Amino acid sequence: MEIFGRDLLKKIQNAELLGENAHCIYSPPYRPIFSYDEILTRNPKFAAVNILLYLKDNEWYFPLMVRSTNERDRHSGQISLPGGKKEEFDENFEQTAKRETAEEMGIEEYYNRIIREMSPIYIPPSNFYVRTFVSYTRKNPVFTLQKTEAVELIEFPVTTLLSLSETPEMMVLPSSRGVEVPVINFNGYIIWGATSMILSEFSYLLKNL
Repeated sequence: MEIFGRDLLKKIQNAELLGENAHCIYSPPYRPIFSYDEILTRNPKFAAVNILLYLKDNEWYFPLMVRSTNERDRHSGQISLPGGKKEEFDENFEQTAKRETAEEMGIEEYYNRIIREMSPIYIPPSNFYVRTFVSYTRKNPVFTLQKTEAVELIEFPVTTLLSLSETPEMMVLPSSRGVEVPVINFNGYIIWGATSMILSEFSYLLKNL
């Protein structure tokens, strides 16, 4: 499709965001909604994640990762975007997103160009308030996963988001409290929670370019 030509990045930069209206479609049914002031009273941890676009065989992709198993991680074993907690030495959230992408994916910060920020999202189970960025790299990426954080790379085609359903597939997962939750089933990889909610907003953005 024409929107996925090389002018895609500029179109994304100027597109409208739908925020919670898009997030809620892939939100677990038990997820509470908090105002920003209510979130701040919970003393959240701040973090940033990154949708890193790159061209491969003339098609746009972005990487996801299967997280390593870690008993201390509430999202252990799940599929996520590269990202993590904002550190004191990070100048801003953009740097957090780029630094974490470099650490977890092996893509140097210099080659990671931020396009825009998406809507923030609060994750109650881990008490993270997450800022989401869309970026791109012109350098043909060679991914080197940080094994303490990720065990598998998933190269996700941007075109797949055009078919993301407004009535998502529902599944009961080991960590979904015995409740059916909306999921993105990509070639057997089950994406849910905050990652699917972020991708839901990105899907709407792409569909409305």
